[in-house]
Amino acid sequence: MKKHPLLRKIVVFLVICLVVFIIGQKHRSPQNDTEGYSLPDRTITHEYLSVNPYSRPQIPLRQVKGIVVHYTANPGSTPKNNKDYFESLKDNHKTHASAHFVIGTDGSIMQIIPLNEIAYASNQRNKDTISIECCHLDQSGKFTDATYQSLVKLVSGLCQTYHLSRDDVIRHYDVTGKLCPLYYVRHRDAWLAFKRDIVV
Repeated sequence: MKKHPLLRKIVVFLVICLVVFIIGQKHRSPQNDTEGYSLPDRTITHEYLSVNPYSRPQIPLRQVKGIVVHYTANPGSTPKNNKDYFESLKDNHKTHASAHFVIGTDGSIMQIIPLNEIAYASNQRNKDTISIECCHLDQSGKFTDATYQSLVKLVSGLCQTYHLSRDDVIRHYDVTGKLCPLYYVRHRDAWLAFKRDIVV
């Protein structure tokens, strides 16, 4: 009995669709998994914000196209201080603000939003970037060596995970013109040196 030509065409079409789907799965951007990045000599504390419209809206971050570096603009504050501030927004509704990570002056790293959700940190780039807030000791905004080393490690790990280049690492200033991170806006040579230290 002869096979129906239409049935054969349908089978061929379905096989092609399956092959295209498998290839697409292989080459798509990595999932925004909180364990997706690798920092062999750094410990990351995970203390996620409560779900709320002001600092953790749970809007999906579907594709990561960049990493944005910030400074807290609050000399002497700690990752916990900043996490508590973002957490308080759910009650006082003062503004919309958050970040994925906060790095302390001692080099400690706290993650407060999962990487598959947006943070309210970088205005129109919230939709496709991961944001890192850095603590600092004084008004200059200069990072301690411990903060700097952790920032280099974290950014390097994220760049490797999401197949990003050094050009995909930007300052908040590059998005909005805000003087953030202040030291790297006022000292462009230091910013360029930091980017050279990133391992991609």
